[in-house]
Amino acid sequence: MYNAVSMADIVALQSIVGHADVLYGDAINPDYAHDELGGIARMPEALVRVHSTEEVSAVMKLAWERSIPVTVRGSGTGLVGAAVPVEGGILLETTRMNRILSLDKNTLTVTVQPGVLLMELAAFAEENDFLYPPDPGEKSATIGGNISTNAGGMRAVKYGVTRDYVRSLTVVLPNGEIMTLGATVAKNSSGYSLKDLVIGSEGTLCVICEAVLKLVPLPKVSVSLLVPFADMKSAIEAVPHIIRSKVIPTAIEYMSRDTILFSEDYLGKKFPDTKNDAYILLTFDGNSDAQVEQDMNTVADLCLTLGAVDAYIVDTEERKKSVWSARGSFLEAIKASTTEMDECDVVVPVNRVDEFIKFTHELADELHVRIPSFGHAGDGNLHVYICRDELDGEAWKSTLALCFERMYRKAEELGGLVSGEHGIGYAKKEFLKQQYGPTPIALMQGIKRVFDEKNILNPGKVCF
Repeated sequence: MYNAVSMADIVALQSIVGHADVLYGDAINPDYAHDELGGIARMPEALVRVHSTEEVSAVMKLAWERSIPVTVRGSGTGLVGAAVPVEGGILLETTRMNRILSLDKNTLTVTVQPGVLLMELAAFAEENDFLYPPDPGEKSATIGGNISTNAGGMRAVKYGVTRDYVRSLTVVLPNGEIMTLGATVAKNSSGYSLKDLVIGSEGTLCVICEAVLKLVPLPKVSVSLLVPFADMKSAIEAVPHIIRSKVIPTAIEYMSRDTILFSEDYLGKKFPDTKNDAYILLTFDGNSDAQVEQDMNTVADLCLTLGAVDAYIVDTEERKKSVWSARGSFLEAIKASTTEMDECDVVVPVNRVDEFIKFTHELADELHVRIPSFGHAGDGNLHVYICRDELDGEAWKSTLALCFERMYRKAEELGGLVSGEHGIGYAKKEFLKQQYGPTPIALMQGIKRVFDEKNILNPGKVCF
């Protein structure tokens, strides 16, 4: 079906991007064979570092003519193998396309290349008195990767997800054609939204080369509230009450004592409180101290009536750094606590979060495996980790498969879905097929064929 990359192809690729930016054979670092979790691995035949839309177009034209598979990669921070070249071929790295091209203060938009890091865009926006609201935990991810997975993050409760901030995309189709999808307008009812098909498509439809993103004015005040509860059930059950209180927090995160202790060990820093089993961390923002203080007090009083042990205002720089650095390190801290792990990135209705978390605890006891978790309580997106610890190879493989099967089935029973923000990639595609059934999968495959009839762009992912 596919052709191998030949030396003639290598020479042609070098003529497009330069000799230094085409690596092949042993010159490719083994890290390019996997993503952050490393559950699936395959080395590319060629690594090509592109610098411009025109270079991407030329590479894709060559790949199309030669029927060579191409997988796009940003920072490699994914967790489901979406950027792993499972069919070999060309790995197209976009990290050199890392410029913030323009800021338009009249339309509140910023134009960026896909290799710009989330933390770079966030800092640039803030320097110009704007906020780019999407806030996934991995700040070193690229914007292209965020768009490809429709990343959400902690601020989704109030501000929404990446899709809500993409005005237009310049993309390269699998045959090398350059197109602009969408426009720098606030409303658009002009036919099918091809732009929105691309967002969340995990590099299977086209290569994102430029994005026009919406910004919002930077809130003048931001304060966090740390609320401890005696148990996870009480903590999670408080969340729907908070959402119904007519106060809209920027973020509502939940965390367990065990996860916080992993973070303390990992960072070597103390968390403000570790005496209780469960915590909710909330953030409030606005343009006046009085408004933010009123919202915060309303929620604090509500939580106390719902059984919270206390409510700590996270207002000093020291306390903010302590709390949010801990929250930002949870994934790495859990990873450091075990020999190997994999993730279940489910999303369930907000009022069913407690049921799902309780189920994971019961499953851990039943299968004698450690399953820590944390997540976005305000939108029901849970990050659940199965830890290998001392399990041998066969026991780990069978336990992992059983955990995923049981957890995804439970999520579906509760009205949830297989992924909230990390995508499907390679690792979760069979679970997606089981949950959606034949007709939705056939529709997705049909869309894929229209964009990419040769199936050369990120083959073997999502619905194939």
